[in-house]
Amino acid sequence: MKNFQTFNFNSNIVAGIKSVGYVTPTPIQLQAIPLILEGTDVMGLAQTGTGKTAAFVLPILHRLMQGERGKIRALVIVPTRELAEQVLQDFKTLGSKTSLRSISIYGGVSITQQINRLRSGVEIVVACPGRLLDHMKQRTIELSRVEVLVLDEADHMFDMGFLPDIRKIIKCLSHKRQTLLFSATMPDEIRKLAQEALTKPVTVQLGKTAPASTVKHALYPVKQHLKIPLLLKILQHTDTQSVLIFTRTKYRAKSLGDRLIRAGYKATSFQGNLSQPQRQAALGGFRNGAYQILVATDIAARGIDISQISHVINYDIPDTPEAYVHRIGRTGRAARTGDAFTLVTEDDKAMVRGIENILGSRIERYTLEDFDYSMPALKNTGTHAAPTQKKIVRNKMDWHQKSDTRGKTDLKKDMSTSTMKKQYSFIKTKTTRPLSANIKTAPRPLKHK
Repeated sequence: MKNFQTFNFNSNIVAGIKSVGYVTPTPIQLQAIPLILEGTDVMGLAQTGTGKTAAFVLPILHRLMQGERGKIRALVIVPTRELAEQVLQDFKTLGSKTSLRSISIYGGVSITQQINRLRSGVEIVVACPGRLLDHMKQRTIELSRVEVLVLDEADHMFDMGFLPDIRKIIKCLSHKRQTLLFSATMPDEIRKLAQEALTKPVTVQLGKTAPASTVKHALYPVKQHLKIPLLLKILQHTDTQSVLIFTRTKYRAKSLGDRLIRAGYKATSFQGNLSQPQRQAALGGFRNGAYQILVATDIAARGIDISQISHVINYDIPDTPEAYVHRIGRTGRAARTGDAFTLVTEDDKAMVRGIENILGSRIERYTLEDFDYSMPALKNTGTHAAPTQKKIVRNKMDWHQKSDTRGKTDLKKDMSTSTMKKQYSFIKTKTTRPLSANIKTAPRPLKHK
């Protein structure tokens, strides 16, 4: 089995690797590091959680140990502030035994402080495109000596509309640079960008996108107007450490976070309308346990790297199967098990099939025995009517109903079975194994304030 000694890193880099406890390189590191050390342009297809950040951080640190100091020689461009901080932290920890200096540059914080740091001299800059362009326009950053350019999570920079900014930045860099591009997916626009920015690149790919085997999946069919009450019921029945909930829009993230707070949960939202101090407080509170639930959008959640997330809940199904894999990759890390729940409506059936196709197996469907699926929507609001007093589940082993051997769902007596079957006809497939025991036995509810 190969270890990091294989790469013959500078001794100070080796000391940094040992200090963080890295022993065996990941597949993406084994493939990418030798190429990057040779100076080859690399196009890497890899998800978050595969070790891709260290795959470019380590060879960059090794390269910068030789040559000029105090000038920007490595530039990493990322889509979000959180990812910028995460990548910067990797440079700092893995390079802790070197004297190399690094800085993150993004909006929402004082540009004056960034200017002062840049003037003091740094070798590595991790930046978001918008603020980097601000510095370039004000001529407060000098990029003429950049030797290595990294475009990290390029597909999400495309999703966020950053490609025109990326092209402006690239035009100001030396043509002799080495360029590394990493992306979870490869849409046509990213391929076009790669053709423009990279020279004779070697593609490094980990194979078919697949989630960790330590994650258990479950679907909860529901009407749109019943999503919030069903979510509250699921949380009531589920024993968790920390929960990351995904929504499609920042407005919904905020409103759902507020609703969970009113329900008594230690929750907060994490979305684009927050100021940088608010974002740091939300993420820090979730990391240290002050908040048990974080509600986020896909874009805002870029760069969230918290190993102890026990549950990922898709309040809104993601836009692509690959995005599903990326979302649920936040749980089941570091040999831990995790659960991924998704609330699905009739409109989501095509995406469900796409997700099951990429997983290579059917996801089991669940309904809750003590939940009233017949609650009507309030007129002109799209919300549900006020529920009746909560029913106590006396047989905890049967708190949810499970598909029978014929693949049909055994619904509550007060619910129209024919209506439910018609609405969710796409759920009729053969029965799979039940979820983990902690779900079947109706474990302790989340702790309230």
